[in-house]
Amino acid sequence: MSGDTALLAALHNACFAESWTMESFASLMSTQGSFALLAGRDGQTEGFILVRAVAGEAEILSIGVVPPARRSGLARGLIAAAAARAYEEGARTLFLEVAIANAAARGLYEGLGFHQVGTRKAYYRQIGKAPEDAVILKVNLPLRPLGKAAGFD
Repeated sequence: MSGDTALLAALHNACFAESWTMESFASLMSTQGSFALLAGRDGQTEGFILVRAVAGEAEILSIGVVPPARRSGLARGLIAAAAARAYEEGARTLFLEVAIANAAARGLYEGLGFHQVGTRKAYYRQIGKAPEDAVILKVNLPLRPLGKAAGFD
């Protein structure tokens, strides 16, 4: 598992200004119902999704695609695969939180059928920046058909 958590931490670091540690991923992966999926192209791992599915609900804890691979369909494929797995494990709803100003991600999620069910005020905090609200999005599972999905490792 340390290889998986090291890879997840490295991917997270490549995707976000403030990244999670290998220890954070190890802790999250050890909780009931947690799983991670990886995606990539040409033999390179370029994206990940971390999900927890428990008691009929699932939550995307983190998802990221490295900047050069963004807008390639990897995130859509990761969400579709994670939603299918969560559904197989008994989840009937899938939740996530996203920064209110992240229009690209919100467009992706809304295109997959997610809709806003709440707001978390000042949820995202970065040193030197004003706190940013998050919107809570939800979709019922299974997801509607998505067409051709991205390749997975």
